[in-house]
Amino acid sequence: MDDRRIHSEQADLLMKAVLTLETVEDAYCFFEDLCTIAEIQAMAQRLTVATMLRDNVKYQEIARRTGASTATISRVNRAKEYGADGYNRVLDALEKQGEL
Repeated sequence: MDDRRIHSEQADLLMKAVLTLETVEDAYCFFEDLCTIAEIQAMAQRLTVATMLRDNVKYQEIARRTGASTATISRVNRAKEYGADGYNRVLDALEKQGEL
């Protein structure tokens, strides 16, 4: 993945910072300082949507269970299917760790 729209020294520092997090508590502390509550909730919702799409749950059921709009679900699906493969990599890793 080499998307020049997001790659920068600042973005590299952010990605390296994320990679230093060793525990869920570390992650909560960092993201609470870095993001608004709404931003964290939106990212968590998108990851949940990606998980449900992976399980072939229908859009309307995902919307009902998560509160995500069908536009958000469609965007996540498009990223999951045609994006940088980030969702799939993370979901594969979580599954391997027994987190899904």
